[in-house]
Amino acid sequence: MADDRDFYSRDRPDHPRLAEDRPRGGGPEDPGRRGHWPVWAVIIGIVVVIVLVTVLLG
Repeated sequence: MADDRDFYSRDRPDHPRLAEDRPRGGGPEDPGRRGHWPVWAVIIGIVVVIVLVTVLLG
């Protein structure tokens, strides 16, 4: 069986006939770090509510 490192070290040909199913690198469709801000906002909001409830009832 071929070594995985050998498989991933090879590049695509200059003129491939098939489209790449997993494009490499980022692009406009890749949100990067900016795409996860709603998740962090919800997590921080939950932590703030827990701290406020703890302080007010404690």
